[in-house]
Amino acid sequence: MDKYFLKRRRLLTYLGLGAIGAGGVAIASGCSQKIAIPNAVAPTPSSAPTQSVAAVPANAQLLPEFQGISQWLNSSPLTTTDLKGSVVLIQFWTFACINCQRTLPYVTRWHQEYADKGLKVVGVHTPEFAYEKVVNNVKQALQKHKINYAVPIDNEFKTWNAYKNEYWPHLFLADRQGIIRYDHIGEGAYSETEQMIRQLLG
Repeated sequence: MDKYFLKRRRLLTYLGLGAIGAGGVAIASGCSQKIAIPNAVAPTPSSAPTQSVAAVPANAQLLPEFQGISQWLNSSPLTTTDLKGSVVLIQFWTFACINCQRTLPYVTRWHQEYADKGLKVVGVHTPEFAYEKVVNNVKQALQKHKINYAVPIDNEFKTWNAYKNEYWPHLFLADRQGIIRYDHIGEGAYSETEQMIRQLLG
């Protein structure tokens, strides 16, 4: 874990030096081995611009299977096969991350508003710190933030690794065939994300 904290310190130093005038960069203590940064600063394959719903890219990727989940909260265990036919929002988060906390009102509202239209939200809880691995602490966070969608406990980072994820929070949005059509790292882009949810729901 030391190498992750070293990366985090380097990134925070880099962002601290470059944040003036950059705009829109939110840095919060106690969150993520990597902090979400704008695509213009550090483009990654997973943070590509939103693609048209009509055109499936040649390098289309199916939702990876959930792996190494020790427990499911608010749901019986799910597989990607169970989710076929639904638009799926995968949310990587951890309860002590302030960036994650700021996204939760949007994710919970989308779940409430679009669940009956075919949206399934799965909030993969992958901890950064030891106390975030304690299931009772996660359950308290679910109550506090009024989260009632499925939350798999990914304490071993196996689902995190299956998605090649490196950030908290990180959203992946898949169509009804299970093809990832959109993803977003960090806070913001709420209207764009909701617009894509609506488009995929049809």
